[in-house]
This record gives sequence, C-alpha cells and structure tokens, in this order.
Amino acid sequence: MYCKSNKLRDAVVLALVAGVGSTGTAFAQDNSGATNLDRIEVTGSRIRQVDVETAQPVLTISRAEIENQGFSSVADILQNISAAGSPTFSRASPLTSNQEAGGQYIDLRNLGAQRTLVLVNGKRLGISPAGYQDISSIPSVIVERIEVLKDGASAIYGSDAMAGVINIITRKNFDGAEANVYTGQYGEGDGQKQTYDFMVGFSGERGSVTMGAEYHKEDPVWARDRWYTAEADPRDPGSNNTTVGQWGNYNRLNNQFLRNTDGSLKLDAKGNPQRAGAAWSAPNRGSNAIGSGNFHPQNANDTSNSIDQMQLLTPLERRSLFVNTSYDITDNVRFTSDLGYTKRQSNRQIAGYPLQSTAVGAPMAGAIWKTNPDGSRSFVSNGSYFNPNGNADLYQPDLVGYIDPATGKPYTQSNNIDWRRRGWEVPRTTDTTQTTWRFTAALEGSFEIGDRFFDWDAGYMFNEADTTIINNGNFYVPAVKAAVGPSFKDPTTGKIVCGTPGNVIAGCVPWNPFAGFGTGAVANSLDDPAVRNFLFKEEHAVGKTRTHDYFVNLAGSIITLPAGDLGFALGYEHRKEEGGFTPDAIAQSGDSTNLASGPTYGSYKVDEGYLELNVPVLADLPGAKELTFNAATRYSKFDTFGNTTNNKFGMKWRPMDDLLVRATYAEGFRAPTIGDLYGGGSQTFATGFQDPCDVLYGKAANSPRCLKDVGANFRQLKQGFVPITGPNGNQTPVPFVSGSNINLQPEMSTSKTIGLVYSPKFVQGLTMALDWWNVRIDDTVVSDSPNAIMNDCYVNLIESRCAMFKRDPAQGNIVSDLTYGRRNAGYYLTEGFDFDANYALDTDWGRFSAKWATTYVSKFEIKSTNDAGTKPSQVNGFEEYFRIRSNLSLGWSKGDWSANYGVRYYSSTKEDCTPGYGCSDPDYFSPTANKVLPQNRLGATTFHDVQVSWQAPWNARIAIGANNVFNRVGPIMYSQAASNFSYYGGFDTGRFLYMKYNQKF
Repeated sequence: MYCKSNKLRDAVVLALVAGVGSTGTAFAQDNSGATNLDRIEVTGSRIRQVDVETAQPVLTISRAEIENQGFSSVADILQNISAAGSPTFSRASPLTSNQEAGGQYIDLRNLGAQRTLVLVNGKRLGISPAGYQDISSIPSVIVERIEVLKDGASAIYGSDAMAGVINIITRKNFDGAEANVYTGQYGEGDGQKQTYDFMVGFSGERGSVTMGAEYHKEDPVWARDRWYTAEADPRDPGSNNTTVGQWGNYNRLNNQFLRNTDGSLKLDAKGNPQRAGAAWSAPNRGSNAIGSGNFHPQNANDTSNSIDQMQLLTPLERRSLFVNTSYDITDNVRFTSDLGYTKRQSNRQIAGYPLQSTAVGAPMAGAIWKTNPDGSRSFVSNGSYFNPNGNADLYQPDLVGYIDPATGKPYTQSNNIDWRRRGWEVPRTTDTTQTTWRFTAALEGSFEIGDRFFDWDAGYMFNEADTTIINNGNFYVPAVKAAVGPSFKDPTTGKIVCGTPGNVIAGCVPWNPFAGFGTGAVANSLDDPAVRNFLFKEEHAVGKTRTHDYFVNLAGSIITLPAGDLGFALGYEHRKEEGGFTPDAIAQSGDSTNLASGPTYGSYKVDEGYLELNVPVLADLPGAKELTFNAATRYSKFDTFGNTTNNKFGMKWRPMDDLLVRATYAEGFRAPTIGDLYGGGSQTFATGFQDPCDVLYGKAANSPRCLKDVGANFRQLKQGFVPITGPNGNQTPVPFVSGSNINLQPEMSTSKTIGLVYSPKFVQGLTMALDWWNVRIDDTVVSDSPNAIMNDCYVNLIESRCAMFKRDPAQGNIVSDLTYGRRNAGYYLTEGFDFDANYALDTDWGRFSAKWATTYVSKFEIKSTNDAGTKPSQVNGFEEYFRIRSNLSLGWSKGDWSANYGVRYYSSTKEDCTPGYGCSDPDYFSPTANKVLPQNRLGATTFHDVQVSWQAPWNARIAIGANNVFNRVGPIMYSQAASNFSYYGGFDTGRFLYMKYNQKF
C-alpha cells in the first residue's frame, strides 16, 4: 500500500471538489497520508470514511470560488459568508490599539471570535493572550479550499470550538509556478489595495515542495472623506464636537466671586460667598497668541471635530511566506512539514489628545503674593509667562474671616488657571508590527493488520508571534506640569525659560497652550520642535506568544458490521500556551496621557485524550439506504482550572438516495485565556458611556435611586468636564479601569443541529441543504462594561452592582476608580436556520451556475448576570445582530470568458434612540425592561458585486470587477456597531474597483 501521491487519487479529489461545491455538505480533506481512494478525512471527524456527506453541516469554499470573488484576503472572504458575525476588531475601529490591532479575526454566529477555532491543515493556528487567532497570517495564494464546520466540535478539537471550526487547507503537490497581481481602489480615489503573490512547486517520486509568498498593502480611508462618517451625528453637524479644541481656552472666572451692584460680596442662603461660574475663553486665537489681547466667549470655532484626524479604514501592510514539504521515507511512512512566516505592519491615527489641566493636575501657574504685616501686598514669584491673567493682584480683603464650606478652610485666592488644549499638531498614532513564525513536523503513515488498514500520525507544532507597538502623540504629564509652571523672559537672551530668576529649571521648555493651531512655527507652541520633544515621549510596548503542541493520532476500523466497518479514531495531545504583553514603563506609571496599563504574562498546559466511533447500523434497506451513528468524547486536563469531559453525538440517515437527514448534539467548552487570567489592569476612557441618571437623556432620570444618589438636576459630564449634548453616549472625562480574574472557570456549551440535504435525481446539478441549529453557552466569561454596571444598578435595580462605583459628592459624576473586570456569569443563546443551494447547468450558451447561502437567526438572547430576577437581553435584530444574512452568486463561463455576479444582503435592524433624535419608533415597548424604550429602525442593505474574466492565450487570466458596484451606503448606526463611527464596521465604504492578473508558467 502506497501513501505517496498519484495522479489518479488527485483526480478523484478534484472531482470531489467540483461535485460538492458550497452547498453546506462536507468536503473531503486531501490528506497525503491516505492509504486508498475510498477513505478520506472530513473536517469535524478524525475518522477517514467513504462518504463526503457527514452528520455535521460543513460549508466548503473552493479555490475557484476564491478566485471568482473580488476580495484579496482570507479574512475578507470568510467575513462575507452568511454564517459570519460582526468583525471583532474592524478596520473602522481606530480607537482599538491593543495587541490584536491590525489582525483579522472571524466570528461565527456572532458568538465571538474567541469561540471560533481556526485550523490550518487540521492543526491549530496560533493564539494571542486574549484568545484571538489571526487568519491574516495565511497568504490567500496558498489556500486550496476553506472548510467551515458550523457546529460545535470540542470533542474532536478541544477548547474554543464552540461556535464552529474553520479549517484552511493549503495547496500541496503543486508542479510549476504562477504569479498574481491584484490592485484596486474606491471610487473616491482612496483606500488602494495591492496584492502581489506567487506560487512555485515541484513534486517527484518520493516528495514535493510547494511554496507561496505574498505582499499585501492597504491604504487608509479618512473618515472626513465620507459623508456618513465625517460627523459623529450626520443629522446635526457639530453637535458632538468636543469642547477641547485645537485652540486653547481657559476658565478665567473660576477664582472670582459674585458681587452686588455696590461691589459687596454676594452671599448664598447660608451666608457664604458665591463663586462665579466657569467661563471658558480663548485668548487672541489666530494672531501671535502669546497670552495677551482681547478675549471672546467660547463658541463653535473653539471646539474640534476629532473625526477630522481619524481613519475610517486603518492602513496595513503584510508580507507572508508559506512552505509545504513532504517526503516518503518508505512506501508507508511519510514526513510532512509546514513552515509559515508573516510580518504584519499596521498603524492607526486618531485626533491629538484632548488635554485638560483638571484631569492631569496641571493648572497654569499664576502669580503668588503675600500679605505684609501692615496689610500691604508684596509680589513673591511669577507664574507662567503665558498666563493670560498675568500677575494681576486677586487679593480681596472682604473674604477674610469667611470659611470655604467645601474645604473647611479659609477662602484662598490664586492666579492659577484651568485650561484645555487638544494636541492637534501631533495626532496620536499607533504603529504595530507583528512577526509570526509557524512550524509543523509530523510523521504519518499506514499499516495493515489482516485485511484492515490503520492510519497514524505523530508530530509537533510550534507557533510564535512577536509584537512591537509604538505610540506617539501622548503628553508626558510631568513635562506638561513643568512647561506650564513658573517661567519668565531671560533679559539676556530674550528667550522664555522655565523657573524663576536665579532658579532656572534645566532641560525644561515652557509651553504656551494658547498658541493656536495654524499660527505657524511660533516659539513655545506645539509647532515648536523643542516643545514637542519635551512634551511627547515615544512609547514602546512589546508582546510575545508561543504555542507548543505535541500530538499523536490513530484511526482505522475495528470490525465489519452488516452495514459496514465500525470506524474509530483515538489520540493524545499535549499543548502549552504562553504569552505576555509589556506596556512602556511610562504608560505603566500613569505619567502619560496614554491609558495606563499593567503587564500581562502567564501560561497554561493541557493534556487531552479523545476517542471517536463511527457505527454503521443499516445499509441498502427500504427506507434506510444508510443509518450511521457517530460518537466522540474528549477528556481535557488543564493546570489552571482542572479537567473537563465533552461529548458529541451524530446521526446520518438516508431514507432514499436523494435525501440525507442529519443531526448532531455536541458539548463544548472554552478555557479562560491568558489575558482572562493574568491580564494587567488597564485604564480606558469609556466610549459611548451613558449615565442613566442624566436629567435630559438618562433612562432612569428622576427614578428614586437616581434622586437619592445625584438629585433631580444631575447632568452627565463628557470630556472637557461639560454636560453632554446628545443621547448617544460620550467619552468619559476620566478613565475607568478594566482587569482580569485568576479564578475564572471555563465556559460550557451545548449545540444541536438537525438538517436535510436533498439532491433530486430529476434535476441534475441541484443540491439543497436546510439545517436548524441551536447554541447555548453558559458561564460566559463576561467582559463587564461601565454601561452594563450602570444599567444593572439604576434600571435593573441590582444592589450588588451599585457597590462597584463611586460618585463625586459635589458633582455626582462617576469618579475614576470605577473598576470592572471579567467574571463567569449569564449565558448566550442563539438559534436559527442555514439554507444552502447549488445548481449548475451546461448549455450551448455556456455553463451557468447559481449558489445561494442564507442564514436566518430566529433567536439571540444574552444575559450577563446570574441574578435570577434579571431578564435576558433580546438582541436579535438589534444593531449588528442581523436576523438574515444572504449571499447569492451567479456564474457563467464559455470558452475563455467567464462572468460572476454576487449579491450580499443584510436585513434591517433597530437600535436604541432618544425621542426627538430621529426615532422612527418612539413608542416601542421593551418586554425585557417592561417599559417603553424608543427605537430607531434601520433599513436593509444589499451590496452587488460583479467580475468579468478572460483566459488569455499566453496562459494568463485577466479579471476586472467591482465590489458594491452601485455604491450602496448602509444606514447610519448611532450605536456604532463594530466601529468608532455611526456606520457599521462590516459594511462596504464605497464602490471598490479592481483588476486581477494571473500568470501560469
């Protein structure tokens, strides 16, 4: 028996590809260790068997389908299948700057990318400390096909296979060479994408080498260049501009006191002097802005639209290499190896940091005076040279004898001023470089005992990813404090220096935050290189992950039953995951306006054993052409939480040749990740934060609990410490802290499927599949959120959640020690139907084909607490949880020409809304909250794609096409689903025109 490659076997495998297509039926993996043509391995089972149709639903994307699409990466191809959920970190999320930023991840069923297991040739892809598998590390040129198992498979593959499994199968035994060029851009002239790749390979009598290399680059698309992202609220331009603008302003009245018309102090009902309210002014913007001249009240021209400096699609660049080798040591033993290398570089830009002196404790120094024994005043020291108040004497004798009730001390006077300034000249950037190495080596083969064949393999897989992140544009707080502290003009040099005469602060560069953006290279402004070098420090963060995986598998048949062979597979796996992430020391110290975070490092080991049986019960009988049961069990022992056993059962019944009935029941689990267990706490300015007690926009305004905590007139403050001006959530003015939990336990799941596959003989070329699926995940690792905590406290009235935060006793705002981490709580429950159809017809006018894949979600509910009285959230049909996603592909080919037309459909959804802000359904009654919660209905979206190709006589293929050919724009989503803009991160951002050239040698 020979396990080496032969042309007959390869021809049969290719025929299987063409016959199965993408109808939801299983497709066979071309395992080079197969011992005969009758037994093949299918994703979702370790047992090699005759039939490519199995008990579990498997979607196959062939090489031909990949080439007929206008997408240039594996991620884009998978993101557009109907079973895919929202992108975890879309490129429309420039605020994402974690270790995973720049990678591409697939989320099946909207259950989270961490619950979808990705394999390459049946072996795990590397994993980040947070549990993400970056599929951008696989060059598309090396992909032979992609198999998507759409049910749970923890019993077969272990942790993380709760939502499904994606198996990327690479090209092998390739003879010859080919090169490809892909280039395109959006109709607006931006966002260019380029891919250059080649394949080369050869095979001989005893072995083969196949190598694929790829260079891929994507340019940015700026949010300001699309009308639907140029404003946070396109309905009301400027409404969400931040009060921290690129022109500095300051609170010039916060130290003043109200006075009566006769000049006497104005007292409150308790007899205390009343301070004047804040009045933010900008000094002399547009001129030399050196801190003198006229003042004007703050207006719209002093605010800033941070979107002007943000990217809608962040740029990236990637270089990849993948090499597959095999060598027949003997006729029954083969050595196989894969080597993968990827270097990914991505960067993102967001607006310059909105610096607020009150947030970082850096008021601008003012003059200091003292009272002499005779009652006169003497100047002690100057403040900042750029203090707009100058050295004016603020001494007010009539305050003597009064006690400030807020402090219990005598009233104080100071020329220090609070100020605000966005670092517009130095936008914040994050440059991420990740280098990934992957290596697998295995021996595989077969042996025979009696008339039975057994297949085995044993090997090792290693994956390592090194990440470097460089951050620029964040203020170094100690430098800011020094730069706005005391300063004076040196009479000798005429330059402004830090400190006081006779006490100059060496190395310090004074800064004038009121030197406005666009005033030119003004000394001491942010246009001054010396100021930039002093105020901004480049920060470096590093991360590393490693996976070591040892495995051994044995498969074959035990006995022959009347209906066929009783097949089995068993194996053992030892895996170690280790990883960590170390932020820059400045970020760890909290001395930077970059969000403070601690280091992460940890590891875990797991030993696993599994057994799978395939039991044929009936065959070739009336009403039972086939009846087969499949069962699998897997025991896993982790050194972090203990052990778990998970089982899977499947049934395949063919009552007649045309019809297959299939069903599965699977238990699954997901172990806590390194980040879940050992992640360092990190600060974050919560975006989209909504305080339920805000008197204008809060869900629980004037409720008994809110009245008790903050009173009847509470206003939520946003950045700039000013009240919010809209209902759609805002960024907090102070950071909150998120963290990990070493006591986490694994998530547990059950998944069920029942399906039909129908291939009527009277319509040749037609295959249809309909599958019902249901997934429930319990003890979910919940990444808590400030909004969830606030809603649980004030809307759901859960007392334990109210103890998780504190409010400022004076203003009522949430203070910065709100800490939220991970916990096991609640569940996910989703179910629905997948319908797939495939039809091909040969005519005198060419070959016509049609493929239709639709996913309908009938239920999706989430509960993030174990509180028995809390109702789950019904998210189906809300925001990014589409009820229906459907893809239709129509193809035609004749001779050297072919054409493909595709349709991608997203059903309508809804989102929360505030009356008076465009609510299409202001009277919507929420059964979960048991009250009216106004909704905004969002229309359905359909994108159309087209491609035409020509097979040139010089062995080349030329294709031109357009994705979103009609330039469709989806609905505005103020919930910012999978995005940092009011536009869904999974939608197309314009008409994309492209050209592809393939040359075979």
